[in-house]
Amino acid sequence: MESQVAEALPLKIGAVASRSGLSVKTIRFYCDQGLIRPSGRSEGGYRLFGAEVFTELQWIRTLKGMEIPLQDVRQILESRRSGVCTCTDLQSRIRAKAGEIGQKIEALHTLQSGLLTMLNSWEDCGGRRTGPAAAGAAPQPVAAADQPQERFARGSEASDCRR
Repeated sequence: MESQVAEALPLKIGAVASRSGLSVKTIRFYCDQGLIRPSGRSEGGYRLFGAEVFTELQWIRTLKGMEIPLQDVRQILESRRSGVCTCTDLQSRIRAKAGEIGQKIEALHTLQSGLLTMLNSWEDCGGRRTGPAAAGAAPQPVAAADQPQERFARGSEASDCRR
């Protein structure tokens, strides 16, 4: 791909989008946010890019995949362009992101454990209808302020299933 890119430089935004798999709109957004910079403009005013844009787009994808905010991505790319080593800073951000992911995993494990406990203590109703709906009474409307988890915790009016 590098040899193909080198032959056709500079590239218009559509060619960059096509070769990178991103949309033209995304490339424009990245330009507007200062993440990538066109090397110039054509006579018709089109943004032109050099081969380095593909490396920068790969960095953006990688850093976004780690959920690093675009402001931080911009700073990292600017540091790379200036030649200032950002290894320590980048490692620090990656460590922080790894810590956040660990906390999310822990919270999900807690949620999973709670759900499994709920399932293990579930009393199956066998599909019997109880309450006002079983007696032929019209079900009472649920107030908009009632949250779904409150209705679940009270139990369904249409069945006898309990946690």
